[in-house]
Amino acid sequence: MDEELRSLMDRLRDEVAGSAAYDLLVATDDNEVLARVLVEPGRPLWAREIAAFRLGCAGDRRAFEALVLLLNHRDPERCVSAAHALARLDDPRTPRAAAALATNTLRTAYALHPVRLLTTLRAPEAVPALVATLQRLLAPGEPHWRVALACVEGLGQLGDDRARPVLTAALPHPRLGTAAEEALGRLPQGDRGPGVR
Repeated sequence: MDEELRSLMDRLRDEVAGSAAYDLLVATDDNEVLARVLVEPGRPLWAREIAAFRLGCAGDRRAFEALVLLLNHRDPERCVSAAHALARLDDPRTPRAAAALATNTLRTAYALHPVRLLTTLRAPEAVPALVATLQRLLAPGEPHWRVALACVEGLGQLGDDRARPVLTAALPHPRLGTAAEEALGRLPQGDRGPGVR
C-alpha cells in the first residue's frame, strides 16, 4: 500500500466511525465507484477525500476539482494529501490552480501547500507565483512567515534568476534571511550586468 494512502487511512480512521463505506473506498479497484462518490449528494468529506486521493494517484482527472478544493482546506493534513495526489495526477490545469491559490491574498493562511506543490511541479507558473507571493509577504507586520519561507526555499530549488531581487529583499528578514542567502547561492552565477534580469 502507498505510504501516503496508509497515512490518509490512519488520519481518517476516527472520523469515519466504523463506516462500511470506508472499507469499500479503501479496498475497491473500480475507479467508477470512486468517481461516483465525488458527485453523489450527501457524501461526507472523508469519503470524498479518499475517493479524490485514490483517483488522483491513479491519474484519473475526474479527481482534479475535489483535490484543488482540498489543497486549500483549513486542515493542513488534508492539504498535504491533496498536494501529493495532484502531483501524481499530472493534470495540465494543476500549476495554474496552485498558482491561483498561492497568490490569493484572501487565502494566504492556507497557501503553504500550494506553494510547495508549485515547487514540486516546476511548471512555468511557479516562479512568477512564488515571487509575487513572497514580495507581498515581505511587508512589515505580515504574519504568514511560514508561507514566505516556503516561497524562499522553493525559489532556491527552482534556481531561476528572476527570483534574485525578491530573495535579496528577503535577506534582512529575521526569519527568512538564512534561507534567502542559501537560495541566492543556488541561483545561476555569472555576469549579472545591466542587460541581465
